[in-house]
Amino acid sequence: MTQNGFVAIIDYGMGNLHSVKNALDHLGIPCRVSDSPEDIKAADRLILPGVGAFPDAMAALQKSGLDKLIIEQCRSGKPLLGICLGMQLLFEESLEFGVTHGLGLIEGRVVPIDAHGLKIPHIGWNSLSINKNCPIIANLNNDAYVYFVHSFRADTASDNVIAYTHYGEDIPAIVGSCDLPVYGAQFHPEKSHDTGLSIISAFCAL
Repeated sequence: MTQNGFVAIIDYGMGNLHSVKNALDHLGIPCRVSDSPEDIKAADRLILPGVGAFPDAMAALQKSGLDKLIIEQCRSGKPLLGICLGMQLLFEESLEFGVTHGLGLIEGRVVPIDAHGLKIPHIGWNSLSINKNCPIIANLNNDAYVYFVHSFRADTASDNVIAYTHYGEDIPAIVGSCDLPVYGAQFHPEKSHDTGLSIISAFCAL
């Protein structure tokens, strides 16, 4: 980031904003929780958290106009990290409660997990399996574990997947656009101890 730069944690009413802010504060990274277009435009990078249902989240973003602003900022080259539902919103559409269009920043759609008899939602600690090298995982150990809470997963090309986890099936755990500095974590890095903090720190150092 630039010397006076900051991370904007986008507040659209559906994210665990304070735990994300606490993680950034712990790392000493300047940040603001904001729904202000001025803050989002002025920030060096963006974090899009999310908890809840995909259709409600997209409706909230559209009502505020933040959907168009986020797309504009990312297409101009500003880095963004989506977390949990915030990651899912990066895709073209979701099948949660019908079909809902997403932000379309990464090709693919969001579908129910086929857990083959395992409990849904998927809640707990799972290991990461690296699919391809990327700066945001530069500091990860091979046995990294992270904390998940979700019932849906991304269905996207392997080229967009930085790391998988396995829960009944292979699930994209970290994704990234091939064309834009846009990344997503299906898990909660802010709740994943040192592993999660290393991912947030690496994102902020891009």
